[in-house]
Parts: sequence; C-alpha cells; structure tokens
Amino acid sequence: MPKRKSLRRRQRTVRRHRRPTTAEDFFAQTDRSQDIWNRVLNAISKMRSEGLSLKRASKEAGVSARTVVSWGGRTIKKGVNGRYSVAKRDSLLRVLQVVTPQGTQEIALRNSRHASILGEYWVAVQKYLRTGNSSEIEKFRNKRIKDANGIEVPLMTDLKQLKRLGSAGVLSFESLYGRAA
Repeated sequence: MPKRKSLRRRQRTVRRHRRPTTAEDFFAQTDRSQDIWNRVLNAISKMRSEGLSLKRASKEAGVSARTVVSWGGRTIKKGVNGRYSVAKRDSLLRVLQVVTPQGTQEIALRNSRHASILGEYWVAVQKYLRTGNSSEIEKFRNKRIKDANGIEVPLMTDLKQLKRLGSAGVLSFESLYGRAA
C-alpha cells in the first residue's frame, strides 16, 4: 500500500528581519544578525567597487545571494535580462570606526559615499603609519563626514596624534568596522 501524503504541509517559520536604521537598532540585533548584515554590506560593496556579479560577490562575502537581495532592499535591482545590479549609492546603515584624539569611536553612517571616504581615510592612515608618508593624509585635512544623525564628524589629520595612537596599537586596519564584524 503506497504511503499517503500528509494533508498538512509542513509550515515554515518565516523570520522577518529588519534592516537597522540606527546604531541602536544595529546593536540590538543578535550577533548573528549583525554578522549577516555586515556580510550583505560587504557583498554590495564588492558588486559596486569590483563589478562582481551578485552570485560571485555573495559567495566571496559568505552569504547567500537571496539574503543579499532580501536584506539589500532597493539597493539591489533585477534588470530585464534577469541579472542583478547595484545602485551607485545607497543609504544602508554601516557602523564604522573613526579616529578621535582618544582612540577610535564607532559611528553609524547612512551614506555610502561617506563610508567610502572613511575607508579611503583609513587606507591613508595605515600608509602613513607604515611608511611615514603623510601625503595621503593631507587630502583629508578639514574634511568631515556626516553620521546617521546628521552630525558632522571631522577626520583627524594631526600627524603627531596619529603616530601616538598607531604606536599604542589602537589603529589597526581591522578596527574599521564596528564590534560585530
């Protein structure tokens, strides 16, 4: 006698995630959700900066393409040819580290251009600490970025302070991202 199919289908639990819009939202999430969010942002960044496909970028970021599309919202668009592309800019929340005279401080950014500027600044700081060449740092003199609350945050270019913080081991490149990364 053949087995009868169950009349009831297994119900799947659908978890709804909420994209964080503030630093408080981000840190209220579980560590796993924070990690997934950072991986989604990494995949979007790879698509934008390296021109990778969604499949390749998501694989390199360690997250599924479906998750990137779901969590990425309007930043990820499906074209008429079926391929996914990424918007030139986005307003997805990123929690990053910025250099202050006291060390580093976490700030939330909702502007991908400001996040890119901060990333370029960190590269310049690392180059200065490695080589002593301050030409890249000079490009950031008097530059500011806006955090998620609209507050302007200056980028520190005082070479003595940067050297002091670098010697103390406070300015490692891994410290660019917030605690969860």
